[in-house]
Amino acid sequence: MRTSSIFLFLFLLSCTLLRSLADDTTSFVYAGCSQLKYVAGTPYQYNINSLFASLANSAGFTPFANFTSSLASPAATVYGLYQCRGDLTIPDCESCVKSCITQLSSLCSSSCGGALQLQGCFVRFGNESFLGQQDKTVLYRKCGPGAGNYDGDLMGMRDSVLAALAASAGGPFRVGRAGYMEGMAQCVGDLGARECDDCLAEASNQLRSSCGLAVSGEVYLGKCYAKYYSHGGYGYGSHSDHDHSNSDESSKTLAIIIGLMAAVALIIVFLSFLRREAGGDKGGFPKSNSPVTCSSLCLLCRSALTSIHI
Repeated sequence: MRTSSIFLFLFLLSCTLLRSLADDTTSFVYAGCSQLKYVAGTPYQYNINSLFASLANSAGFTPFANFTSSLASPAATVYGLYQCRGDLTIPDCESCVKSCITQLSSLCSSSCGGALQLQGCFVRFGNESFLGQQDKTVLYRKCGPGAGNYDGDLMGMRDSVLAALAASAGGPFRVGRAGYMEGMAQCVGDLGARECDDCLAEASNQLRSSCGLAVSGEVYLGKCYAKYYSHGGYGYGSHSDHDHSNSDESSKTLAIIIGLMAAVALIIVFLSFLRREAGGDKGGFPKSNSPVTCSSLCLLCRSALTSIHI
């Protein structure tokens, strides 16, 4: 019973660690806070707290929402919204938004406005309404390593991906792929279709002009973002260095260590199983009461292998 408990602990630990490695939705991208401050204990602080509570509660039901909080005083109205990445589940969206609000409350403490972009979601609040308004201000931009000499094929793939992201009638969340290049783009949900197209076209143009021959790039505007990256072709690596390159090697290393831990646990359980089988006729552990069976071991191994993606 003790060895099976050890195995179960190691197995659950490995699943938890691997899940946390795969989940990068709360990774920091950028943040900004207004210089204007409010006084603690005033109606404005109450309205901010009310706004954040509404945003957090709504994230458990929908990937986008905006609110106006003025209950404490109409003269201290606060506006805010959140937007989750289009491929997130509702539970992941809710977790990301709550993490974003917690970080934003700390980063922009006493600020009348602020914004925080994580990999999986975006939260913004302020004392002036920005809801439904276009905003193509460049807030964050990053270009990956260069491809060296000009590579027409690679740049053609990149341009095809960016064109697909900027294409009209694509919806607020868009993905594209061309050869070794992939891309992702999204607008904040308060923009109309025309405004979204316009914002993503500007984001794509920013990437072309700013990132040159880089094999990856990302740009975040006030109401949209776009990014592209190589996923393994031309020997340039796999995915945007901001998203995954720093974590790929550590993920593989830790997965190997966890695999070795699981293998040791399996050996311990297997030896214990053999001992019980051998002692079954000598008053030892009865065969029918063995807590670990071959079928259960196979099921656990299959689950573990399914959860590991290297």
